Amino acid sequence: MDIDALIEQRYSANHFDATRHVDDVTLTELLRLATLAPSAFNAQNRRFVVASSVKAKERLLRHANGQDKVVHAAATVVVVGRLAPHATLAAALQPSVDAGVIDADLQATLVHYADAMYRDQPQNQRDEAIRSASLSAMTLMLAAQGAGLVSCPMIGFDAAGVHREFGLGNDEIPVMLVAIGHAAAGNWPQKPRLPLADVLAWQ
Repeated sequence: MDIDALIEQRYSANHFDATRHVDDVTLTELLRLATLAPSAFNAQNRRFVVASSVKAKERLLRHANGQDKVVHAAATVVVVGRLAPHATLAAALQPSVDAGVIDADLQATLVHYADAMYRDQPQNQRDEAIRSASLSAMTLMLAAQGAGLVSCPMIGFDAAGVHREFGLGNDEIPVMLVAIGHAAAGNWPQKPRLPLADVLAWQ
């Protein structure tokens, strides 16, 4: 399926077939693809926590407003954004230096500018964490669609509860949940979007 078809056919599933599983190898590949999403400075300030066991799903359900899709889906991924991207940027960029994509001088320059942008700037850090996690979440959903699965991004959850339940760090925020699995009956197709003319401005 080409990218146009993936985008045009993807929908947010509310009903998952609880009898059908997705193996760990497939889930791991979907998450690998999600790591290819862009992030500012290539800081890669996102992480994934996968609730796929029965016990983990039940723990997540307690903080997801009782939405049973988190237990019926094969897995629900907590997409986590990480604060303070400047603090880990040098390490995140080192593979690019090792591969010859950038040199050490550019690495140092990028770290300098990131430090100026994010150090002592909690709002900038939070905004960047949400952007990075969201880009990864969309990539994950498209990857799932390409694998013949369905997905649903979820914002209806208790962030503090999820943070505590799954042991997230002080520098991490749960941005959204993404349920992944096989479709059951009763899902709506992709709902019509606003006409492009209503949301487009040429300058």
